[in-house]
Parts: sequence; structure tokens; C-alpha cells
Amino acid sequence: MTFQNTREFARELDSQDTLNHYQDQFIFPKVNDKRVIYFTGNSLGLQPKRTKAYIDEVMNDWADLAVEGHFYANKPWWDYQERFAEPLSKVVGALPSEVTVMNTLTVNLHLLMVSFYQPKGKRYKIICEEKAFPSDQYMFQSQVHFHGYKTEDAIVEIKRREGEHNIRLEDVLAKIEEVGDELALVLIGGVNYYTGQVFDIKTITEAGQKQGAKVGWDLAHAAGNIKLQLHDWNVDFAAWCSYKYMNSGPGNASGCFVHEKHHNNPDLPRFAGWWGHNKERRFKMEPTFDPVHGADGWQISNLPVLSLAPYLASVEMFAEVGMDALIAKRDKITAYLEFILHEIDKEVKGNFEIITPSNPSERASQLSVFLHGEGRSLFDYLMKNGVITDWREPNVIRLAPVPLYCSYEDMYDFGQILKYGILGK
Repeated sequence: MTFQNTREFARELDSQDTLNHYQDQFIFPKVNDKRVIYFTGNSLGLQPKRTKAYIDEVMNDWADLAVEGHFYANKPWWDYQERFAEPLSKVVGALPSEVTVMNTLTVNLHLLMVSFYQPKGKRYKIICEEKAFPSDQYMFQSQVHFHGYKTEDAIVEIKRREGEHNIRLEDVLAKIEEVGDELALVLIGGVNYYTGQVFDIKTITEAGQKQGAKVGWDLAHAAGNIKLQLHDWNVDFAAWCSYKYMNSGPGNASGCFVHEKHHNNPDLPRFAGWWGHNKERRFKMEPTFDPVHGADGWQISNLPVLSLAPYLASVEMFAEVGMDALIAKRDKITAYLEFILHEIDKEVKGNFEIITPSNPSERASQLSVFLHGEGRSLFDYLMKNGVITDWREPNVIRLAPVPLYCSYEDMYDFGQILKYGILGK
């Protein structure tokens, strides 16, 4: 398609967009009494209007039933998480038994590493990407220290080549082969938070397992954003947060995946708690742990139902839309945003550098733009004029045109605000 940088063209794209009406199902902040252009769904998604009803349902059941709500609420609390299995499995490409919801992201990755990072002898190294999200870095450091290793010995980072912004697949595969039988675990972010680069999960998983290692994925920026086939790709484990592309609210519950090949392994260690115990016998208070079959067997504590309610509202919306429709719009609106950026760059004789891969198969709903020659003042101008975006040092703005609530006209309007922000300096 040949794009045009005009309002009429953007509105025509919106008129053809089968997901356009979903924009009205979200609550937008306002700046200067106008609805904002929201580009930070990669940090915190907008609130769906339906969310309040899901929370109110739990609050009303608590008021009317108190403790009996565990069994007699409209959605009984004791098995509330089971309602996620079917819709969430479709979001991440899993069997329903392979997914669960609990805790928060880094907590879940730590718990999964109890099961899947088992250093022994010379096989103790972890491969991760350079400049992984800091929480992952701290997690790796504390895990290897817990097992008695030094960070510089046990953690192997895959680095970008000099002058390049993204990590080459060939370099990932070469590093995996180089570490070889010293490799215990590969754990990488499925989408890099800074550049928006999407990694080849299938190929990397296969390469790591070929060396005898376990392979897991931090899908914080991937769940609800890219096409995932965790079961078919034979991924050992994964975890993700729900408050970015899945719009469940600040700091909300995390999702987990454990491949079914691990479900019946009695020798696999895990930290246990009563909510992971045999559901039919849970309230018999038995002394010996008997895990629920599937990923639910990794649960530990009674689940925070008030936190899960907004997440359930979200996954049911995803079930309505389907990942294929989301991804089709994602690719088109991201390409249109890329076009707008290039057009404005030419008009203002600027020097924007999009550091996100240009290959659509290596990116998703994010463009990270290096604003050469511009400073923090441009970001501040955007924010004051209703463009909610994200600044990362040294001089990068991250733009996430989330397909559920961003429009093509938003992309056009952003371009105009950006242009005047530069020309008006």
C-alpha cells in the first residue's frame, strides 16, 4: 500500500479498520481537554471500560457473601484462575493446561528458575541478551550467587555488534554453540524493551535445547503483542506481565507457561504452596504436597481475586478480537507510523533514526526513535500537547501504536504535533 501523510487518508484507513470501534471501549486521559494520543501501552495499557464491572462483581460478592464467596460467588474465587486457561492459551499459543496466572513477573521467573535452572558440574552458565531489562539482570545475578557462582563466570551476555542497535540471530546461535555443554539455561526477553526487537523464539529455543540446556522466555513485551506458539516451539517455560499490551492495570498479575512435557516429572524441583496442591483435596489440609496437574501446580498462595478481575476482563476482550486480527492491524498501523516519521523527518530536515528493526518479522507494536540533534525539550513538548510517549536515555522516545486503541488518525496527528514541536523551537 502507498501511504499518504494526510488526514483524509488516515481517516480512510480508520474507516476500513475492523477494530476501530474498540477505541471507544477504553478510557483515555485528557490533556488540554482533549483525548490524548497514547503511545505507552508498552509500559501500561489503558483501562478498558468493562474493567470496572468485573471488579464491582467481586466487591459485591465479597459484600453479600463474605467468606462464602470462595464457593458461591458468581465466579467462585477458589477456581477463579481457571477461567484464564482457555483464552490465555490462545494468546500465547499453548494448551490450556500449560498456562496459569499468579504473582508478578519477576517473582514468577524466580520461581520457574527454581525448576529450570539446575546448575551441575560444568553446566552452570546462563545466556541472556545484553542490556536486558534491569529486573532480569538483577534476577540472574541473585540466582547465580544463590547457587554459589560468580556473575562474571556464570552469566554470558549476547552483545550487539559495534555500531548496531539490535542483536543478530546468527550471533545468538553462535554464542549458544560456543558455550555448549557449559550451558544450563537460555533466558531472553522475547521483545527487547528498549529497541522493540522481536527475537526468533522458535529457532533460539531449538538451538539451546540442542546443547542440552533449558530455554525460557521473559514475554513482558510479547504477550498480547506478537504471535506466540509456545507449545509448538517446545519452549520449556515463560512468564509475562499483564499490564502492558494486555491492559490489566498497574503492577497486576503475571501469566506463566510450563510446557506439558514437564507436567508429570516428579523429580522437577519447585517451591510449593497450598494453592498448587490437588484441587479436590486442597481443603483437607494434608501434610504432603500433591501438585495440581499442569501449570497450576506451580501456584503457591491463594490468588488475589481483585487483581485477577481486570485481567479477566482483558483476556475476554482478546478472545473476542483474536490475535490474528490484532497482529494484522499492528503491522499496518506500525508501518503507517514509520511512514509518518520519515515524512516529518524530511519536512523538518531532521535526523531521526528508527532503531527498531525495519523487517516486520523482527518488530511488533513499538518503534524506538533516536532523536539526533533533539533533546528532552521535544519530549516535554509532546507530553504538554497530548502525546503520551516514553523517554529513554540518552535520547530515545518509544512509540507503541497499540492496535486495540490507537487509530491511524492518531498517527497523522502525532506527526503534525512532532513537526511543530521541532519547527517551533
